[in-house]
Amino acid sequence: MERGNSKHGTVLDEQMAQEVRGSLQGVAGGRAEEWHTPEPAGEDQPRVTIAPNGDFGRGIPNGVGSAQGEAMSRFGSFLGRNAFPGDREALEASARSMSAPDDVLRRIASLPEGRTFVNTAEAWHASGEGGTT
Repeated sequence: MERGNSKHGTVLDEQMAQEVRGSLQGVAGGRAEEWHTPEPAGEDQPRVTIAPNGDFGRGIPNGVGSAQGEAMSRFGSFLGRNAFPGDREALEASARSMSAPDDVLRRIASLPEGRTFVNTAEAWHASGEGGTT
């Protein structure tokens, strides 16, 4: 008794095997088939940049790796997502629940009262990003 696929013929089986061959036997980094590869922008399309104005999106020289960028990242790491949008009290409650250090709590305490902050960047800028931490 010969065992084989009774649903498809030999030709269709080979075509189906060819479709998944790139996923099963491809080289490292080459798992996408050609039709999955994005096409480059056309001649009449704008060039891709980091941000529309060409900076890193925060107005901080040298981006995230700078001292100010690292300080902002540290500040944001003690603010949970559920704190936003929120006012100074909501941010402080979130920071305390995440065991924020005193310098982060001082920065939050310096935020203007009665203002609602949408994200970490807005709270960071309102706290006087250039000041001491």
